[in-house]
Amino acid sequence: MKILTIGANGTMGKAVVEELSKRHEIVSASRKSGDYRVDIKDLQSVRDLFQKTAKVDAVVSAAGSVHFGALADMTTELFDVGLRDKLMGQVNIVMVAPQYLNPGGSITLVAGTLSEDPIRYGSSASMVNGAIESFAIAAAVELPPGLRINVVSPSLLVESIESYGPYFRGVDAVPAKRVALAFSKSVEGAQTGKVYRVE
Repeated sequence: MKILTIGANGTMGKAVVEELSKRHEIVSASRKSGDYRVDIKDLQSVRDLFQKTAKVDAVVSAAGSVHFGALADMTTELFDVGLRDKLMGQVNIVMVAPQYLNPGGSITLVAGTLSEDPIRYGSSASMVNGAIESFAIAAAVELPPGLRINVVSPSLLVESIESYGPYFRGVDAVPAKRVALAFSKSVEGAQTGKVYRVE
């Protein structure tokens, strides 16, 4: 398969590429590196990306940012970080991808455990992750026949403990390579409208 991986240079994205590249052709894209550049917040940038890659068999997103902060200190602008980037950025992918997917193709998005297991300072991440999961379940009903969409929803990555560990006290982190297996299940399996939790 030819798989477009968006966010391929991030911690999770690298693990996904390592897993899937054993069996498939990977086309990588991210903000600053990879085969192509893309800003998922910008719908036209997403359209430009797909015009360059042409037809693919699967699209994987391991991209998106959110702001962590106390609810009392949050502003519309800080909520917009996650809403515009991780949420609407991935929605942009889903709006464009179907016309560039080969028959039987799939889309895999990324959310996160905070959709079900909230933490202090994580209200924005919980909101965004929950919205991504609900969106994918609904989108599965409306995608053209034969196309699939799923979400991988991981806990804190072992590789990200140094950066995000203080927010996730008491959480058993998961290695990125185990999260990559969930992406593999989504891409290489047959299910649709599923949320694969990796905890």
